Amino acid sequence: MRAGFPDFRLGSVLATSFTATLTERHGSAVERIPTPQRLVDWLAVNGLAVDSCTTAQLDLARELRESIHAAATAAAIQDALPASAVQVINDCSAEGRAAAILTPEGKRQWRLSSGSCVEDALGVIAADAISIIAGERDGRLALCASPTCKAAFFDTSQSRTRKWCDMNTCGNRQKKARFNANQRQRPRPAR
Repeated sequence: MRAGFPDFRLGSVLATSFTATLTERHGSAVERIPTPQRLVDWLAVNGLAVDSCTTAQLDLARELRESIHAAATAAAIQDALPASAVQVINDCSAEGRAAAILTPEGKRQWRLSSGSCVEDALGVIAADAISIIAGERDGRLALCASPTCKAAFFDTSQSRTRKWCDMNTCGNRQKKARFNANQRQRPRPAR
């Protein structure tokens, strides 16, 4: 990763990993794609390598990210999907011209067109969001239990009761806060 930027939060679900490029939405927000090059870096890490990105494409990516977050949040709480978010997701999905290809190792890989690669990559992300929001994949949308995060994540655990978007960040932070609160409540031994 490039020095000076926060690490990416990578997950197994493309769409919710993309929404995690903005974290701590209800606290001190952390923007993980502050520049066009940083979006290029994130896309490459997620198998959607592009050569370059303009400021306008970064703006479109952020609009898609926020639309996926809004729609996934609504789906997680079983609320009506925001029409404007649905429109952005659908437009990005339709705009992309990526093709799924099969590698010799039997893995799926995305081939982006040479004309508008960022839009193709965003189309793949939008299509992934559609599949999880529409309930086509095995799992459930949930919201992180951290009061400063509240990120939408796709829970594929066996029991579907996961509480944190990322155990290594939000989960550990909450467990540490609970431990410290318990330590403060314990009476101190007399000396």
